[in-house]
Amino acid sequence: MLLPGHSIPNFPKTNAWVVGGTEARKHSWPSQVSLQYQSGSSWFHTCGGTLIKENWVMTAAHCVDHPMILRVVVGDHNLRQEEGTEQYLGVQKIVIHPYWNSDNVTAGFDMALLRLDRSVTLNSYVQLATLPLKGIILFSNNPCTITGWGRSNANGQLVHTLQQASMRTVNNTICSSPSYWGFHVNSIMMCADGSGVNAGCQGDSGGPLHCLVRGKYSVHGVTSFVSSLGCNVPMKPTVFTRVSAYILWINKVISSN
Repeated sequence: MLLPGHSIPNFPKTNAWVVGGTEARKHSWPSQVSLQYQSGSSWFHTCGGTLIKENWVMTAAHCVDHPMILRVVVGDHNLRQEEGTEQYLGVQKIVIHPYWNSDNVTAGFDMALLRLDRSVTLNSYVQLATLPLKGIILFSNNPCTITGWGRSNANGQLVHTLQQASMRTVNNTICSSPSYWGFHVNSIMMCADGSGVNAGCQGDSGGPLHCLVRGKYSVHGVTSFVSSLGCNVPMKPTVFTRVSAYILWINKVISSN
């Protein structure tokens, strides 16, 4: 893994924020999670996540594979304002996919589940995400939306309200071709881009890619990596962990824990 700032176009870089997006309507993505770490007496947003059960959150393995004190915040919109809709929960257990290798992000398996210390209260601000059926692969150009907190542009200031950006899926045959990501992308990943305008780039790794299928949104992707050159690099779409490849593993982990 290269440090951020190393300019090798084909090399992936984890850490992703929403770039080129707009502020989301308050609580329009009620399964969105802010994963936060403790430093001193303060908490800081580090990754996104998705609420998939009342006491389980789905995120990227690279967000949680190093020692940190973590908490989950649901029902939030502005990370700097107390709005009365937030719920704060501790992380009781972290289950990282057993095949994840932090030294080889392009092998895939960038998936983790967090068991919370108690169940959330579901309401109009906090809802469970819908996940796709096992094995579903979307056609190219399927409309999707990436959400998260982060930066308004690749070099911009942090923004503290939830952002969203429109993206469209890129067929894996194209995304894994030599002129795109080549061997860095495999069949358990998926790609999406925003036509050179929108991207997932540093700050909201682990967050959801909501895709519209038959008129309904479901979370098909977990934000995994972008190009080490930064955001919106031509022929380097944002790469996501493909959720439908992990449905059996997710169900097994939840049922056995």
